[in-house]
Amino acid sequence: MEHGKGEIAGEVLVASGGDASTFVQFTKTPFPFVIARSTASRWEVQFPAQNRHYSGRGQPPKRLIWLYLPRVLAGKPPPRNWAWHDKDGIWRLENLASGERLEGYFTR
Repeated sequence: MEHGKGEIAGEVLVASGGDASTFVQFTKTPFPFVIARSTASRWEVQFPAQNRHYSGRGQPPKRLIWLYLPRVLAGKPPPRNWAWHDKDGIWRLENLASGERLEGYFTR
């Protein structure tokens, strides 16, 4: 962990549809911290606790790591200068340039 950066544990819900649509929600019960959606042509991310919302067309910006989680889980490569590790059910997606990362495991 980087100096000055905190870690937050919570629950991640990831869903994807056959039409290239994805949904990610990170919740620290009872509050959603991140809600991210994408389709083949649009994306949006909400940070409800901060009252922030970002959206756009095309490829999402690399600073919005949550939108890339469903893609790598589906077997697509991460963006350039990113790393994806998945071993024994424990995964990590990391932007090597910024140091931002998501780590976790999924239960069924």
